[in-house]
Amino acid sequence: MTDEPEEAARTALRQPGLVVLTGPPGCGRTTLLRRIAAAVAGPVHLGGGLAMLAGVPALALSRAVRARLPADDVPLLAEAVRSRVRGGLLVLDDLQHADPATLAALPHLARSCRVLVALRTPHRLPDALAADLRAAATAWLPVPPLTADAASALVRQTSGGLDEQTAAAVVARAGGNPLATIALARQAAAGRAPIGEDIDQVAYAIATALADLPRPARTALAALGLLGRPAAPALLGTGAADLLTAGLVTVEPGGSLLPVSSYLAETAAGLLDGPARADLHARLAELTPPAEAARHLAAAGDTDGAYRTALAAADRAAGSERAGLLLFACGLGGRVDPRVRLAAADAALATGRAADAAEVLLPLAATAGPETALWGQPHRPAAPFALEAAVLRGEALLQSGDPHTARDAVRPVPDTAAAPVVAARDRVLLLSVLATEPMTALELADKIAVRHPDPPPGIAAALAAVRATHRLPGWDTALARAADTGADPLISRWSAWLLVEHLAAEGRLVDAAGAALHAAAAAGAALAYGWQTRFLAAADWALALHGPGFPAELAWDGTDGVLRRAANLTDRALPDQARAYATAATALIEADSGLLAAARARLESAPAHPAAAWVAREAAWLDGQPDRAARTPTDAGHGLLAGLHAITARWAAYDLGVPGAAAIPVDLPAAARRTLTAWAVGSGLDTAADSWQPVALREQVRCLIAAGLTSTDREPAVAALLRAEQLADAAGLTVLAGRARRGLRRHQIQRDTRSPRSDGRLTRRELDVLHLVAAGEPTRRIAGQLGISAETVDTHIRASMRKLSARTRTEAAALAFATTPARTEPFETSEDGR
Repeated sequence: MTDEPEEAARTALRQPGLVVLTGPPGCGRTTLLRRIAAAVAGPVHLGGGLAMLAGVPALALSRAVRARLPADDVPLLAEAVRSRVRGGLLVLDDLQHADPATLAALPHLARSCRVLVALRTPHRLPDALAADLRAAATAWLPVPPLTADAASALVRQTSGGLDEQTAAAVVARAGGNPLATIALARQAAAGRAPIGEDIDQVAYAIATALADLPRPARTALAALGLLGRPAAPALLGTGAADLLTAGLVTVEPGGSLLPVSSYLAETAAGLLDGPARADLHARLAELTPPAEAARHLAAAGDTDGAYRTALAAADRAAGSERAGLLLFACGLGGRVDPRVRLAAADAALATGRAADAAEVLLPLAATAGPETALWGQPHRPAAPFALEAAVLRGEALLQSGDPHTARDAVRPVPDTAAAPVVAARDRVLLLSVLATEPMTALELADKIAVRHPDPPPGIAAALAAVRATHRLPGWDTALARAADTGADPLISRWSAWLLVEHLAAEGRLVDAAGAALHAAAAAGAALAYGWQTRFLAAADWALALHGPGFPAELAWDGTDGVLRRAANLTDRALPDQARAYATAATALIEADSGLLAAARARLESAPAHPAAAWVAREAAWLDGQPDRAARTPTDAGHGLLAGLHAITARWAAYDLGVPGAAAIPVDLPAAARRTLTAWAVGSGLDTAADSWQPVALREQVRCLIAAGLTSTDREPAVAALLRAEQLADAAGLTVLAGRARRGLRRHQIQRDTRSPRSDGRLTRRELDVLHLVAAGEPTRRIAGQLGISAETVDTHIRASMRKLSARTRTEAAALAFATTPARTEPFETSEDGR
């Protein structure tokens, strides 16, 4: 019979999600974790945190999937784990010892994988990571103390010869803690008298259990506690055999020994007095690799030795491991070479640890001197490397999203500093001002352009960002040059993203998609997964919004191609911007095709973003809910997105019969501005529709429908509606086509919807396939659920499209279920496609 947490965990793990088991030391978390893992269907990937190696990125996950993982990029890390776990169960013990990368990846993994973890309480996780973990958890289950009956059974199992009175005393004193129950039962069986009531029972239980071990075994167990990881028997000495005999360790694949209870091993180390523990750390430093030895030396009190060893290990490391070692060396408290602080900050920035980079530079940057000044004013000489530290700290603060402090950090840098330092200062100043006072940035950009007639890449990218923000002539060319420079990958990707977003804001969706696909290819070649997925999602958003008519070189393959790629992306662990764009692209196509319920469900999990917010409003309007479409979001974006939000609000006001007098946003693309102006003055919507032709076909259709509905002259109204219907039908915009037909009925023009779509009957299998298409499932999942091949799925979809005269699989699903879902007769669509 299962207990309540176990049953709750099994139920929650029937689908993707994160289940967290929590409890104090010795409460039986690990036992329950393994029992649940054994009972849940599918392969189990078991890993967990290790105390001494808590700073090793992704160690807990690497142990689970038995593979080296990319820890520098959290979405890529989560995707690497997801691709290995798939339908199995990911189990992580001792999460309190997991590194930040592992903890940050868990919310991503919980979206598509079943994850079961155990967390000891109290823990020392940072508040932000603990809050994110709790927010992502499907179930947060404290492991309860043993019931009296369960504790009595454990006592009998441990020491069956105890009389009832002694056994009851053990149960009462153990307080429901399994570890204390076992240790006290063994003590009672050995005939030892109980100790005072004020002693911590768990610590006492461990201490008494260890007292029976030979000294080499106690030392070996303490060493495991200090190591915080499995260790080879040779490293532990002669006591390793005694630990195996006592059942206190298990043998891992490869022969390493792992304590049955990590807390027991840690407590064994804690029972050592100070000098003995320092001596053991020093001995372990001689036997472990340099990166690990540095931490043992620090724990032994040898700060200088730890510093030297950490630097030597950093010279042989790369990526996040190098950054971690350099930051560790800087945090030892002794005198740190300024060049080491600069190297640590540079490595931290390269791995995305901007806040750590800013912090490690603070002591050095502070020596720049408060009397230094900008633009040729007198200044006090700064300490060596202080100016380099000031500009690097400014960049770190800027990347951390703190432009005000970034600007203050670089102010001490004088004009007489070395040219690279002045350039880095000017870059930080310009971007900080651009983020806080965009108009002031124009004047500052002119000064900086004069100062740097042949600007280095960082300055060129910052100047291009100012030009783009203010739409100065040549801004796109300047940003494109900054994006293509190979001098600094971070600057290149940042510039490319800025280029894509500004092109999209201007309504240049073809150019935006082209730039995004180019940047995605470059990021993919460099294995920069986070950037690659952001660019791919942005490209699909531009494709979905623009509609048919893209140049052949962009490999436009219709709405089905966008749906296929976006569904593949949203299956994965993504940065929020990528998920928002991919979700918005998919939901817009679904909504326009009539799959409004699927679109709404998809948008519920979308991150906050102007694109997703607009599609949610648009889906509500298409679904005949103008009151929901009228709700203005907190962030409506700028440029094209701001215009689309305003146009949807106009439509909502029209459908509700209320005046639409909202102000027209500034800096809109010409098509959006003309449309909103035509709405405001009550004429010119048919002309405004033409301006949408190179931008977004669906908006051209909406503009024509608006012209037909608002015109008082029947002939041009009918012409606009007929043209809207034709364009919508050709593009598969089912709901907009229905709206155009309803408008035509106002003018007594009836449309015969019984087309060749009704000539063929769908088979039961075709209906099954289209049901899953309507639910947003990709071909491979449909094949898996129905037990057929992917080729057979495609055959059924093509047959359905032919019978229903549908142009896409999505349109076929919309047409098939536009009427009563149970009907197996030929389908007839409603006039609005819903």
